[in-house]
Amino acid sequence: MTWVTTLRPRPDLKPAARKQRPHGYIHPNPISSSSLILSLLPTSPPSPHLAIGTTSIIPPTPESLTENPALLNIIHETLRRHAHSDPEVIAQAAMYSSQAGSALGSGGVFSPSKTPPRRRGKGSQASMSKPSLSGHVSEAQGGMGGAGKGGYIHVSDQRQPPDFGRVAWPEDIFGSLELDAKGEFVDGHGRYQEAGTYRICTREGVLGLSAYLRGKVVERLREMEEEGKTAVKS
Repeated sequence: MTWVTTLRPRPDLKPAARKQRPHGYIHPNPISSSSLILSLLPTSPPSPHLAIGTTSIIPPTPESLTENPALLNIIHETLRRHAHSDPEVIAQAAMYSSQAGSALGSGGVFSPSKTPPRRRGKGSQASMSKPSLSGHVSEAQGGMGGAGKGGYIHVSDQRQPPDFGRVAWPEDIFGSLELDAKGEFVDGHGRYQEAGTYRICTREGVLGLSAYLRGKVVERLREMEEEGKTAVKS
């Protein structure tokens, strides 16, 4: 994620990062001078319930960032409404349809099981390796070409895209969408299901939504921000 600060120029922020199109904003914390507020909105001071969280250092780390749990609920709400319209998710579904369950590329995997695919534990590159799809491919191909079963694809964070044929880390998986045997979203929207393992901040970065979904989340946050202003005035 590219950060832009609303503070005076800081030595710990690279100038190049400030020139790029921002994905997030760094705001002073009116409550504590020893921490900063991270937000997807440029409004300063930001609404605490709409912010990403607070951190004592930049770039933030899993140890320094105190996450705002309300934001993750907003993200899941937005993905439930819009994930099936994300061009990258649509491409995954199309690949499922054409390749009958082989690897779906960045962030996605087809599984012919009755429930969304999940892995136990958070995992880390230092302690475990990512599973391949070798255990799924033959079943998926049989389900698509023979029994005509559907499956699931992941909606994943893009801060650490998995290698082709690999599954994203559990902390990078937002949730799953269900596909029918034709590779179309069940009920038209895929019945989005939260993975329950996603973490806003990992050692690979903070909140790497696709451009489309990030835009939808920001749009929803702006709506909620305006609703809050209206409520205060009334």
